[in-house]
Amino acid sequence: MSESDDGGTGVMALRSFETNRWTGVAGVTLLLLGAGVFTREAALVLAGAVGVGYAAFARSGDAPVAELSVRRSIADRSPSPGDEVDVAVTVTNVGDGTLADLRLVDGVPDALEVTDGPARMATALRPGASVSFRYTVRVVRGEHVWDDVRAVTRDPSGGTERETQLTRRTTLRCTPELDVGADLPLRGLTTQFHGRVPTDVGGSGVEFYATREYRRGDPLRRIDWNRRARTGELATLELREERSANVVIVVDAREEAYLASDPEATNAVEQSVEAASQLFRALLDGGDRVGIAAMAPTDCWLAPHAGSEHEARARELLATHPALAPTPSEGVFYPSLWLRRLRRRLPNDAQIILLSPMCDRYAARSAKQLDAHGHLVTVLSPDVTAEGTAGRRIARFERTERLRDLRGRGIRVVEWREDELPSAVAGANQRWHR
Repeated sequence: MSESDDGGTGVMALRSFETNRWTGVAGVTLLLLGAGVFTREAALVLAGAVGVGYAAFARSGDAPVAELSVRRSIADRSPSPGDEVDVAVTVTNVGDGTLADLRLVDGVPDALEVTDGPARMATALRPGASVSFRYTVRVVRGEHVWDDVRAVTRDPSGGTERETQLTRRTTLRCTPELDVGADLPLRGLTTQFHGRVPTDVGGSGVEFYATREYRRGDPLRRIDWNRRARTGELATLELREERSANVVIVVDAREEAYLASDPEATNAVEQSVEAASQLFRALLDGGDRVGIAAMAPTDCWLAPHAGSEHEARARELLATHPALAPTPSEGVFYPSLWLRRLRRRLPNDAQIILLSPMCDRYAARSAKQLDAHGHLVTVLSPDVTAEGTAGRRIARFERTERLRDLRGRGIRVVEWREDELPSAVAGANQRWHR
């Protein structure tokens, strides 16, 4: 096991409270004693006396304070998404008293699924003694911080209990590689950088554009020799020039976008972040300048750029930024403010690739507004709709109509189901080039 603790153990004991385990004992005792005296039955009086003993036992003490130290370790400090990682928790009684009834619950991060062994245990612990328990979690991308270990102690009768929070900070980071999996063709525009986006400007390229009169100094390889053979005139071939694009990948990470087709499926935000990592690497390898933004309550922005350092920053952002967490961000999303801020940040010639399940009108409206302001928009929409109930069928119909409206306005749209993005992009490429 490798240590992953950050700092020592912080202890905060809360006040004790009644468990109501012995509720009613005093009433039953008085009832038995009264009935025994009234009927002069010794057995009833004796039973009442026993009840008095239980009632006294229930109020004989208070739940002890858990004076404990905690050590948590994980087996792999740099796992990949989907890996299963073992976690071990060791608790030591550093106090002077025996803890006769001790319950321990580890604060597993919400985004991690426990796949083997419960992250809790119940035991008794003598002074100086230690106890350990292990469990396994399935890792997803991001930075995951464990919450406090909760220790619950009870007095010997179980009538009162006290909770103690044991703070032991443990952090696990899962940063996936940026894989090339989907090469999305961009819409034509111009910048000063050479790249792969076709333009309507003649120059040096790979695709025929036009012919013009020969000028002294033109390369011999660009002379139209067929025309020279037919007419005797010299002419120079102009090829369609290709230039790089400024591209911003926008991930819809609002709370409304954390949808899945079923409880076991990957939600739309997770699918979008995975797609963003593939697109980022493919666009960067194609010579484009790529940035990242999130449609979320938490501000997230990486300006378009290129290079290995920029790629490393993008990888870190996609893996650990709070706006792109596997669970919804806290805070309030202000639609108008977000859109104005994004437009101020965008380069004038930037294209937008919007990753969104299109679960409501706002995402579609934002795509249309950005496209209307001169930023060519391509929408990639993970399909997390499902069949079954009338509500699900209505939601699917409404999403289909939103996408049809976007296509009708000239915005490119790619739909895909989980793990089908490369094939969906390939099919869209064929349609767009017909």
